Amino acid sequence: MIKKIEALDGVIGVIIGHSYGGKSLGKQSRTGSVKVQRIEQAGIKAATQSAKGLQELFIRTKAGHENTVAEKITALS
Repeated sequence: MIKKIEALDGVIGVIIGHSYGGKSLGKQSRTGSVKVQRIEQAGIKAATQSAKGLQELFIRTKAGHENTVAEKITALS
């Protein structure tokens, strides 16, 4: 899923943050699911479901592309 996010127009890169073993995005989540947590200036704070738990992501975007990229990420999940 990270490679798909990196390929989106407006994305500069994906920074992988902390991992939380045993945590989940919810009952309906599956490995690779991504949840946008908040939109910030020049990026998006998100989390992805891995086989072992949650993985924090910061998706760095071009200025002004934050909302469009967030919508595309939600559509991918």
